[in-house]
Amino acid sequence: MVQIKFWGRLSLAEETYRYQQLEQWLQQGISDGRWKVGDRLPSIREICAQQGLSKATVQHALQRLEAQGLLEVRPKAGHFVTLVPTATEPPRVTSQIDVPRPVNVSDLLLDIMGRSAAFDLLPELHAGDLPPGIIALNRSIGRALRRQRGADFQYYDKPAGDFALREQLGLLLAKRGWPATTDGLCITSGCQHALFLALMACCQRGDVVAVESPGFYGVLQLLEQLGLQVMEIPTSTATGMDMEALEEALGRWDIQACIVSPAFATPGGALMSDASRRRLMVLAEEYDLAVIEDDIYAESGFSQVPDTLKALDDTDRVIHCSSFSKVLSRDLRLGWISGGRWHQRILHLKMVTQLASSRYLQQGVAEYMKDGELSAHLRRQRKLLRAQRDRLLASLQAWPVPVRVTAPQGGLAVWLELPATVDTLAAYRKALDAGVVITPGPLFSASGEYANCLRISFSHPWDERRIRALNQLPELLNLT
Repeated sequence: MVQIKFWGRLSLAEETYRYQQLEQWLQQGISDGRWKVGDRLPSIREICAQQGLSKATVQHALQRLEAQGLLEVRPKAGHFVTLVPTATEPPRVTSQIDVPRPVNVSDLLLDIMGRSAAFDLLPELHAGDLPPGIIALNRSIGRALRRQRGADFQYYDKPAGDFALREQLGLLLAKRGWPATTDGLCITSGCQHALFLALMACCQRGDVVAVESPGFYGVLQLLEQLGLQVMEIPTSTATGMDMEALEEALGRWDIQACIVSPAFATPGGALMSDASRRRLMVLAEEYDLAVIEDDIYAESGFSQVPDTLKALDDTDRVIHCSSFSKVLSRDLRLGWISGGRWHQRILHLKMVTQLASSRYLQQGVAEYMKDGELSAHLRRQRKLLRAQRDRLLASLQAWPVPVRVTAPQGGLAVWLELPATVDTLAAYRKALDAGVVITPGPLFSASGEYANCLRISFSHPWDERRIRALNQLPELLNLT
């Protein structure tokens, strides 16, 4: 690693703001390329001496940059740059909100899902050994299966799910500001199933549902199947749903529910601010709104796992939905829901739509969590995801044309904005012929927006084959 000489001297006006000015100066130096990915910053002692700052001021600034994912601390080595954020977020759909509309999900999504390619440019590439966390999970599930005795296999589980698993989930969620009770949780077949139950419980055919735009295409699928109308709310890929736009929409139309992903939402990894979360809860009370929280990415946060939106819910208006698929295993198909004032109806709907969940799978995951294996896996996974994100961003910055890309602090993907002339839908088949599967931007909106955008995931290792596939995209997208 190369140590870069610390240039210049800061002009610090007031003591109170010195750490902020130092933070901004360092951040600008990273953006300008003075310090590149992997470079070590000057030591705290050097910065103190050269800038005339106290140790506490320098440490505070460095800690804030570390929390943003720009730096990492290596014991006995110093602070190293982990990311070069040279781009800004894509623009919103429009400065004006649209009108409610029926949903018609593209057949292209079915093609992508049929190729198991929602999170991989090269879905046929299944290289690498099982990570330790998955090996431990398989062992826990195997032990649970071997413990089945007598006629256990002849009985269904209770609709709410295994008590021990709900107990462990309650402990996990309590760390995020929400003292969830076992009676308030219901096990589902993944987060998509939980969202389906939530919409069925609080909406009727023809109702209007507010969603993020760009937002999760799986939600659009559910709205289409349930005969619900969508109200797309302009959404920042950095800070989440625009609360002013939501308030305007609520004042103009009768909106029954709002689906939000407060923590590291797909496609861009947005993190909703505390102020926006509180404003959403005020609007929900004012307009008698059901709030459906899609919390599936929260545990992937690199430097923080934010509190749940449910932690702010004093009137049981939030239906919390999540699963293990994004942070543990997509093949597990175990999720959960807490339905607030709709919980009893959700239990009934779970029994109708699924009847029961696999008992031994639930018991195995409960044991996995109780043994501390999930916590250990998450610590490793967050570090791995951050490294994979950094390599993806570094590769995108090496493209022959400048691009705008998000730099999320959690989640599994970045949102890439290309020149306005690019049509990612038109490029889908061309890329497929070259053996590369892309996820075009229009999939993330019911209105056909974002034709010049792509979602690219960093959930898989960026080995040489995936890097080569990524570097094919400029030509396939007519950028060269």
